[in-house]
Amino acid sequence: MSHLQLSWLKRLHAGAEESQGLVLRDELGQTYGDHRSQSQTSSPEDPDQPQNTHSATITTWEAGWNVTNAIQGLFVLGLPYALLQSGYLGLLLLVLAALICSYTGKILVSCLYEEDESGCPVRVRHTYEDIANACCRHICPCIGGKVVNVAQLVELVMTCILYLVVSGNLMCHSLFFLPLSPTTGSAISFLILLPCMLIRDLRVVSRLSLFCSLAQFLITFIVIGYCVRQSPQWASRSLRADVVDFDGFQVAVGVIIFSYTSQIYLPTLEESMMDRLDFNTMMDWTHALACVLKTAFSVLAFLTWGEETKEVITDNLPSALRTVVNLCLLAKALLSYPLPFYAAAEILQTGLLKLDSGSERWTLLLLRGSLLLLTLLMALFVPRFSLLMGLTGSVTGAAMTLLLPALFHLQLKWTQLDLSRRMLDLLILLLGGFCSVSGVICSIRGMITAFEDK
Repeated sequence: MSHLQLSWLKRLHAGAEESQGLVLRDELGQTYGDHRSQSQTSSPEDPDQPQNTHSATITTWEAGWNVTNAIQGLFVLGLPYALLQSGYLGLLLLVLAALICSYTGKILVSCLYEEDESGCPVRVRHTYEDIANACCRHICPCIGGKVVNVAQLVELVMTCILYLVVSGNLMCHSLFFLPLSPTTGSAISFLILLPCMLIRDLRVVSRLSLFCSLAQFLITFIVIGYCVRQSPQWASRSLRADVVDFDGFQVAVGVIIFSYTSQIYLPTLEESMMDRLDFNTMMDWTHALACVLKTAFSVLAFLTWGEETKEVITDNLPSALRTVVNLCLLAKALLSYPLPFYAAAEILQTGLLKLDSGSERWTLLLLRGSLLLLTLLMALFVPRFSLLMGLTGSVTGAAMTLLLPALFHLQLKWTQLDLSRRMLDLLILLLGGFCSVSGVICSIRGMITAFEDK
């Protein structure tokens, strides 16, 4: 493992958006010279400890911090609106999504291991891409990894677009003394983010991740505190008990799934843990904590604003408090953008286009500039934040979180699974396929309707 990767990982255990850096390291390790010998790849004597004695390791608490931050990001602000769209089923979805995503994360990591002659687990794979290539080795050896890279690229680009959409929304609501529209706000955010094209070292942006994480938790508890103060009016609010609109429900499913996405970097995180035997326990308590916080946040916000709940919940706050919170969120969104942008650019450059670091500098700048401009154009044409978030969750979130882990687990571990585990994986596979297809259809239909109403 290269010195750059080690220094990068040490910086990753402190921040929310740093989880995107783990994504990059997971899928692009080959780019930075991560060439392991066979003896480092598997160690039957002690499979539960890191293979490379020079590797940077993190504690179980640090690993849990990474996972918690990954699934407690900025887009939690869209959950109250998702609850409005889905009613009582939304509460069930928040709990069910936590259980399923915790399970799929654990089975994905189990696919990194194979049993040796004595029945001991040996880590023979290192990344999500390795698992995909192993599953497709009899069909086309490299197609699985390419599919994973494309899915990861789409998710990272969508995340960048969402940050621009949120930035534009927050800017026009925070700077109320200026006649700004969300479109103008996104364009201004784009100009502020132009220096992202010049970033060649992830450490430049990773130093800011801890502040992003602290800001996220501070804002969350501010909103919860305000909602608790409005408790006298909760009696007039109630979730829908009747049949929920199908289109709104499917968009809500995508939003909730997207808020629990962390599988994409779990292979690297598990490899870096001091005690890998604690991985499953860590996944259980982090997802349980996220479920409690998300449910409390969503329910309290809905009880406070009811049918008036907006797509970004901070828009419901009183003007003075909203301005302060929105400015903090604006800074967080702008500071969070460089990491997924950098990761997407590196995947596009090295994973798909096969450009090395020695390529013409102007070629790399043109590539990064085109990617940055693409995120702006998409942000300008997206009429609603929740629809894009739901579409992202339905496309890449469902695929990387539900479909692929269940599919890979069935293929690689079929002979080791009992009937109940096989049925559970098949059920998740079918559920993920249904949510993905129906969510995409409903999100696109909602976007078309929103465009027609503009």
